[in-house]
Amino acid sequence: MAEQGSAGNVIAAICSFFFPGLGQLVQGRILAAILFFIFVAGGYAIGPWLLFIPYIVVIPLHIWCIIDAAKFKP
Repeated sequence: MAEQGSAGNVIAAICSFFFPGLGQLVQGRILAAILFFIFVAGGYAIGPWLLFIPYIVVIPLHIWCIIDAAKFKP
């Protein structure tokens, strides 16, 4: 990926929008991908059982995941 805003970063951001951490995985950042997936997907999974309170944290974290993929500089 050449620079911020490159086609690769846009594709990574779109991947992270649909599947948290996939954009980081596409960029080759395995640890970031695993952590984003665990926290975001886990938060979405337990949210309904805890009266939606985790969504207050999970939604901004998912947005951060997308922005992180879009602004990555190797």
